[in-house]
Amino acid sequence: MSASTLRAAGMVTLVLAALLGSAYALGRSLVPDQPHRGTGVAASVRAPHYGDQPPSTDFPGPPGGGYGGPSPDASPSAPDHTPKADDSEGPYGAEVSTGSARIALTFDDGPDPHWTPQVLALLKEYGVKATFCVVGENAESHPDLVRSIVADGHTVCNHSWNHDIALGKRSPGAIRDDLLRTNDAIRAAAPDARIAYFRQPGGAWTYPVVSVSEEMGMTPLHWAVDPADWQAPGAARIAETVLAQTRPGSIVLLHDAGGDRSGTVEALQHLLPELLSRFQLEALPTGTT
Repeated sequence: MSASTLRAAGMVTLVLAALLGSAYALGRSLVPDQPHRGTGVAASVRAPHYGDQPPSTDFPGPPGGGYGGPSPDASPSAPDHTPKADDSEGPYGAEVSTGSARIALTFDDGPDPHWTPQVLALLKEYGVKATFCVVGENAESHPDLVRSIVADGHTVCNHSWNHDIALGKRSPGAIRDDLLRTNDAIRAAAPDARIAYFRQPGGAWTYPVVSVSEEMGMTPLHWAVDPADWQAPGAARIAETVLAQTRPGSIVLLHDAGGDRSGTVEALQHLLPELLSRFQLEALPTGTT
């Protein structure tokens, strides 16, 4: 075979090899990459992350999320033996109704030296008894206001030591210590006070916090009407929401501390006479629970 023939054959071979290589590369580009196995790396960096997901809103209420969710100590694969509430109950069976045609106004987060006396004065002016869910450290700082609440015939409710929304995620022993410390601060101010209720901060109920409060003789207290006065939407909005949503038996959530409560105080000036024209108002019962 001549040298020119060999060179021609070599050139043909090189061209064929180049064409085959291009075809292989084109074919690979048309096949999607297979996910890696066993590396522990997410398939896509654009996939949603746990922290990007919105909080649970199973039970409406103040900030905190996870209202009425399962115990944080529960294993995801374990059977869920948590008691389920029916439609007449709040999260984990917490009270949302007075159990009668009467309605109950409840005030959270106090006592506060500026706002609580104004709320008490308005309630006294209209002859209304209410329920005050007090924070332990505030009760310790303002024992005179706790005494005024009790002396005026209002019901006292335990609202944890320092409004710890994550309280329900703690151990039963830690929950019990928190509630006992709060009760002790209330009774140091008013030794004869009956503390028949507990309200979980943020409405972030769990089975452990419900169980401990009930073991201590306190009924878990939720609510049916929340005008979100903790967001300071203004007196008109607060009053409008309460009047539109309140029904016989409603428990209404309001606040006498935790921020600027001027809107709540102003709303009460309109709400109290209007509610009295429609309903009977009561402090929640303080008998044996």
